[in-house]
Amino acid sequence: MGLPALEFSDCYVDSPQFRERLKSHELELEKTNKFIKELIKDGKALIQALKNLSTAKRKFAESLNEFKFQCIGDAETDDEICIAKSLQEFAGVLQNLEDERTRMIENANDVLISPLERFRKEQIGAAKEAKKKYDKETEKYCTVLEKHLSLSAKKKEAHLHEADNQVDIVRQHFYEVSLEYVFKVQEVQERKMFEFVEPLLAFLQGLFTYYHHGYELAKDFNHFKTDLTISIQNTRNRFESTRSEVECLMKKMKENPDEHKSISPNTMEGYLFVQEKRSFVSTWVKYYCIYHREPKRMAMMLFDQKSGAKNGDEESFTLKSCTRRKTDSIEKRFCFDIEAVDRPGVITMQALSEEDRRLWMEAMDGREPVLYLRHRKFVSGTPPVGLYRIVGVNSRVQKLLSLAMDPKTCADVELDSTEWEIKTITSAIKHYLRYQPASVLQLLILRMSYSLIRVASHHQQNLMTVANLGVVFGPTLLRPQEETVAAIMDIKFQNIVVEILIENHERGRNSVPNRTLMSGNSQLNLPRRRSTDSKAPSCSERPLTLFHNPSFSEKVKVEKRNSVVVNSSADLPSVNCNSTLNWTRLNSLPSGDGDQDGLQLSKQSRPNSLPPLRKARALYACKAEHDSELSFIAGTIFENVHPSREPGWLEGTLDGKTGLIPENYVEFV
Repeated sequence: MGLPALEFSDCYVDSPQFRERLKSHELELEKTNKFIKELIKDGKALIQALKNLSTAKRKFAESLNEFKFQCIGDAETDDEICIAKSLQEFAGVLQNLEDERTRMIENANDVLISPLERFRKEQIGAAKEAKKKYDKETEKYCTVLEKHLSLSAKKKEAHLHEADNQVDIVRQHFYEVSLEYVFKVQEVQERKMFEFVEPLLAFLQGLFTYYHHGYELAKDFNHFKTDLTISIQNTRNRFESTRSEVECLMKKMKENPDEHKSISPNTMEGYLFVQEKRSFVSTWVKYYCIYHREPKRMAMMLFDQKSGAKNGDEESFTLKSCTRRKTDSIEKRFCFDIEAVDRPGVITMQALSEEDRRLWMEAMDGREPVLYLRHRKFVSGTPPVGLYRIVGVNSRVQKLLSLAMDPKTCADVELDSTEWEIKTITSAIKHYLRYQPASVLQLLILRMSYSLIRVASHHQQNLMTVANLGVVFGPTLLRPQEETVAAIMDIKFQNIVVEILIENHERGRNSVPNRTLMSGNSQLNLPRRRSTDSKAPSCSERPLTLFHNPSFSEKVKVEKRNSVVVNSSADLPSVNCNSTLNWTRLNSLPSGDGDQDGLQLSKQSRPNSLPPLRKARALYACKAEHDSELSFIAGTIFENVHPSREPGWLEGTLDGKTGLIPENYVEFV
């Protein structure tokens, strides 16, 4: 129940009920005063907390901005570039958001604290002063009235008349003070409805402005977030494949460490103990030595493996001779002596083992007999899924290769025969490509891209998308000379190169290879990495991208040609009698634009099996390349999905925007 109204007429009566009503108003004012006082205290604490939070977030943003990603290798993919700059993007968003928070904090004191303090001092404080004055006049009036009533009636008439006038004056003044106090009390009660609430509303409006600014930042950041999500997903997938390769190499090196030692024909390096004579005492000091064969230059650096710190400057000299030290001439094992052109005396060194000494002496043309290490090449296993991925039986593959490469038997090889399984043929093709010289491999890569595009067009049956073919043929066509961790890290770039060749096969088909590239001494002139200046990944440049679904007319023509590409002899390289596989037939394969069967359907007659105006869910992430397309991540739900005029594309609505969606990226729900 609300406060009772204070009538001015009650001031003249000054009844107990009036005093009770006035008391209730005074209690409410005191309650409001305490509440505003606590609110001001809490508001200041909130503002200080916001300042501390802003300072912490700015420090966090600075830490993000200062950190720089370092990727393995001398180049980066588009996905790695996107991820590397993500921390700077995060820092920029946080800094922008904190700038708006700072403006809100600076205004908070003016819109919240100052108005509340002013209302408390000017209004509630004035009401308190009026109450003090009212209580003082009440006491004065009561005292004068009691004194006046105690006067004797026997006093002179003039004296009594003067006393009556004085009492009237005091009474009138008391009534005036009472009226003013009642007016002030009710005025404050009414003012607090707007002067107390209005600053709170202004403060909340500042908060809403800050949060709206964050919402706008989130909308602007959404585009980069989509790209970053796709890049993270692609990088994670590459990590899984790369990790298995590195782990496999590590296990092989654990099993056979000697077979995987990196021995350069031009340099020899490793740790050696050098005998140093000081004050009639010989000590052995550990150095890291590098010997260059061509200038016969030896460099030694004092290095502590335990602490990882260099001790002193590097020493170097030109080698004159190297001689093995006999065991009976020194108490140490694995020793040899060297002489330098620009350094006097003989330097005695101790290798880490007998084998290590042999290698050092071999590198420095010492008298130690030369024994060369044998190296074996190996082929890593492939996943047992999909065409070109399933490996054939090695004995069958070797038999097919021997027959195809023999001029006497190559003409009798029938690839259509049931004797040769598809996995045997595909394994033979990969084995043949793997050991071709660079001069021949350049032409074969162009020819293979024409065949691989046909394989990818049947990805729904053979599960071999453009990305999967890149995984299979990247290491095969662009295999490095020796298998190292750095080479394994570059597999992602090899896969990208093969994907680009397959997706742009029409360009290669219409162009003639440069004959200067086919010389015997030329190297494969294909880029091993994607340029760091290229555009961001799109729907057509993504390892997760499925190849475009064939249209209805394409399906009819494919089924007319025995459906699966690999089962058709027209899509496989034939064999001639020149000891090489005849790859020229791959260039004459019929394309999807026409066929001798004449089964060509017009766009108007192409059946449309897609239901109109339905919901669809994204299976993969995609970034729009044009304004008419939609960007999205996996799991996005689209509304009002229906066929578009563009073949292979649907039209749908996402967040109020309508645009094109790749048909093979979604499924209807």
